[in-house]
Amino acid sequence: MNEYQNDTAYHRPVMLRECLEGLDLQPGGRYVDVTFGGGGHSARILERLQHPGHLYSFDQDADAEREAAQLARPEFTFIRSNFRQLFQELKRHDALPMDGLLADLGVSSHQFDTPERGFSTRFDGPLDMRMDSEGEDASAADIINEYSEAELHRIFGMYGEVTNARTLANTVATARRGQSISTIAGLKKAIAPCTPRGKENKYLAQVFQALRIEANDEMAALREMLEQTAQVLRPGGRLVVMSYHSLEDRLVKNFIAKGKFYGEVEKDLFGRSSVPFEALTRKPVEASPEEIALNSRARSAKLRIASKN
Repeated sequence: MNEYQNDTAYHRPVMLRECLEGLDLQPGGRYVDVTFGGGGHSARILERLQHPGHLYSFDQDADAEREAAQLARPEFTFIRSNFRQLFQELKRHDALPMDGLLADLGVSSHQFDTPERGFSTRFDGPLDMRMDSEGEDASAADIINEYSEAELHRIFGMYGEVTNARTLANTVATARRGQSISTIAGLKKAIAPCTPRGKENKYLAQVFQALRIEANDEMAALREMLEQTAQVLRPGGRLVVMSYHSLEDRLVKNFIAKGKFYGEVEKDLFGRSSVPFEALTRKPVEASPEEIALNSRARSAKLRIASKN
């Protein structure tokens, strides 16, 4: 079987071989997949483990939990939780330290392909976009209808990198005065006046990205998770993170290089720097043309690998 077809109808894992190699998997090691998603990466990690090896997988999505039940075996533990609780949950399971951590950020193929989740611009459906659709966090519809125009301007510009973010925010604020915007089709119609002709797909993807990041507090959650990785990995343990947009990749790159997200590396009185990780990839690893041809999601993926000092 072609390595890029090593998947299920539920989810096609991106850069599977590269992720597994990055983890430097050992049959008896302890690993954590903080983004179970469709389970593609977790399933392949489990295939390589044997007692006392163990895999712990995190996800807050009820659909992911149901999918994880199909992988039930003594070497596998599914944790229904946001990866913000990484250290706390692994400690609770007496699973520290870990030999490797994998984070495949973004949205799973299943979530994209399920209209009622509201992640994809390809379908009509409710404006939800929450990773935990059973939770109480604000949905994309709540954001669109309840955020002030200034707040909308901020998230469209910051998280979507939309060039006409101010105009877009004003357009949304004006459209919702007549009636609330609760569906994907409704949002598309509302923002049609400021959607660039010929670039509709890219523009809508940026708008949806902004709403999804805000609905799930993704940037803060990523920072919190990364800050805990140094606590959960043993010296020499591998950190493998795959991101899908520049905002995520920038945070990952800075954290690996400097042990922090902003500013310069901190040094002691003798001018020596101390960072928790050593980068094993000078530049991010990208998917091959062959994989991109089979899976368009791989086009924007950037993989960074580091070793715990």
